[in-house]
Amino acid sequence: MSNTLAPQKLLRITYGLVPIVAGLDKFTNLLTNWSSYLDDRLKSLMDPSLFMKLVGIVEIVAGILVLVRPIVGGTIVALWLVAIALQLILGGHYYDVAVRDLVMAVGAYTLVQLSRKSATA
Repeated sequence: MSNTLAPQKLLRITYGLVPIVAGLDKFTNLLTNWSSYLDDRLKSLMDPSLFMKLVGIVEIVAGILVLVRPIVGGTIVALWLVAIALQLILGGHYYDVAVRDLVMAVGAYTLVQLSRKSATA
């Protein structure tokens, strides 16, 4: 087993399953009330529940992509996490969550780089 395979596999499973679980929860709100994280400007543009369900679909698809095509999926997840963090920062709320999402974006980017490295090895 190469030195990058174990961390790559762990990151792939993590960044595959976590978006799928979070995406599914956008339909149930068992983990949290996801709409409360939305900036008021977004809430005024669209029904928050519908918006979060659309977000959930994107997250589920992104998670599946990470599991089957980690370079593509990992890139989407990294960009998605940065977009979420920016929305939180611009909304002036949940800075702690924004920082966490930026750190997670770095992890997704790391998965992409490890996947590229193992694809060329």
